[in-house]
Order: sequence, then C-alpha cells, then structure tokens
Amino acid sequence: MKITTTLKKKLYSEMLRLRMIEERIAAIYHDANEMKTPTHLYTGQEAVAVGVANAMIEGDVVGASHRSHGMYIAKGGDLKAMMAELFGKETGCSKGWGGSMHLVDVRKGVMGSSSILGGTIPHAVGCALAFQIKDESRVAVSVFGDAAIEEGVFHESLNWASLKKLPVIFVCENNLYSTSTLLKDRQPPVKIFKRAESYGMQGIRVDGNDVVKVYEVVSEAIAGAREGRGPALIEAMTYRWREHVGPNYDYDLGYRTKAELGEWMAKCPVKKYVDLLSQEENESLIKRYAKEIDEAIEFARQSPFPREELMTNEVL
Repeated sequence: MKITTTLKKKLYSEMLRLRMIEERIAAIYHDANEMKTPTHLYTGQEAVAVGVANAMIEGDVVGASHRSHGMYIAKGGDLKAMMAELFGKETGCSKGWGGSMHLVDVRKGVMGSSSILGGTIPHAVGCALAFQIKDESRVAVSVFGDAAIEEGVFHESLNWASLKKLPVIFVCENNLYSTSTLLKDRQPPVKIFKRAESYGMQGIRVDGNDVVKVYEVVSEAIAGAREGRGPALIEAMTYRWREHVGPNYDYDLGYRTKAELGEWMAKCPVKKYVDLLSQEENESLIKRYAKEIDEAIEFARQSPFPREELMTNEVL
C-alpha cells in the first residue's frame, strides 16, 4: 500500500476541517441557549475517524457511537444537516428529534449513531450479515469507545461475526476514560485488542493520533474482510481533550490532570501533519472551512423547529 503525499494532505485537511467544526461548536454552545442537545465533542480524536473513513469505499457503511460527529463528518455526512440537528431543527439529519447523539446519512453510509452504549455494534454486524447473504463486496465498520467493551452486546457481536466470518471491522477508540473513570479502574489488565484472541479474530493496536497509521491498519483489515477472511478488532489509542459531554475542559474535576491533558495535546493529530502544507495553503483552508461552518450555522438558525404534527411520523 503506497501512502502518497497527496493522500497525506487529504487526510490532514479533513482532520483540520473536523477540528474546526468541533471547536466552533464548543465556542457557540452556550450562545443564546440555542443548542439544547447534549454534545460529546470529538476534539483530539480526529485521526481515528478520518483514517477509518478514508479506508472505506463507496458502499461500505459505518455505525458510530454517541461521540458521533467525527465519523459522521469524516464519512461525508452533510454538515448543514448535522448543525441543524444540533439546533433541534426540522432540517436536521434526524429531523430535529435526535440531537447530537443520533446522526444519520444513509446515502453516505452513515447508518446512524446511538446514545445507547455499544448500541450500533450489532447494527454493523447486521449490515455485514446482509452483505454476506447478498454476496455483495461491502464492509461494515463499527466504531465505539472503550466503555462499550463492558457491554454484553460487544462480546455477542464479536462472537457471531467471527463464527460467520462476516465482513465487519470493530474499531475501539480507546480514550482511556468512561466518563470520568479510568479503564484500569474498570477492567482487569488485559489489553482491549488482545480480547480478539478469544473470538479467533485478528486484534491490532494502533496509534490513534496518527492518521496515516490508522488508515494503513484499517485499510488492511477492510481488505481482508472484503476478501472473505472475516472480522478484526482494532484498538486505536487516543484521547479526548474536552469534557465527556459538553464544550468545556474538565481537568478541574479531579479525575484527570491538566498535565495529562497537556501531554496528549502535545500529540495533537492535526499538528502532526500541519507542515505538509505551506502557511498560505493552511490559511486558505482555514478561511474556506470557516466560511462553510458559518453557512451551516446560519442554515441551522434560519431553519424551522419540527412541527408537532410530525412527531409520530416514521415511528415504528
């Protein structure tokens, strides 16, 4: 697999765009009390979503977690529709009823995110089973946090996927914390990727702050799944900068320190590749993305709230 400079620039620019979107949401979250949805920001984890999304091809699908903006945007989800959803507007991708944790863009292969911990893991397995039954050369990817491995559905899904050799890749974004509890305080000292051995599938750990490494590892796993070699579990080591839910920094709460945050900010996945572009090229990108984000926010603000008569539409 050849990683070209053109590809690296593409990956970098997509991370920059995602970072700018999330930081803008954080900046306006409390403005005029317009956003009422809880929002789990993705700042610091951009390399995982961008690396995973670029390893997929048209027709592949992804099921995301409650920290949903990353995969939605990286996979090509409509920014205006996402911003409108955060504002609770009818033009939102979930018609304004779902909020930040329930994003969907089926045309782009974003099959939905969920506020239920680990909730979309079996959804991805179901998609993979359908692809297998229909003999389609498509792959499903499930992206979830480290806390999801504590849900029974994680184990059930890996077991079934391995048994049937389904074309599904499980990507665990290990950002070390479940809300405010360290992984070591919740689980015995068994590395997450090593758990794949119990289900007879490949397990891989990757630097989740290096977008090229994520892309390489996920690309190889997807290629294997597409060729019928079955699923894989990838543990991407990363770190969220902001609080579990909300726009603030929370090192004052006592469960992590400002020094720890600083260590991870020094490993910023965006800055790692910033020198691929000249200062002028970076400034041009920043200007373009800022304009796009401004337009999405204005679209959301001008959009109507959901009509009461539509409340029960599309409810099964």
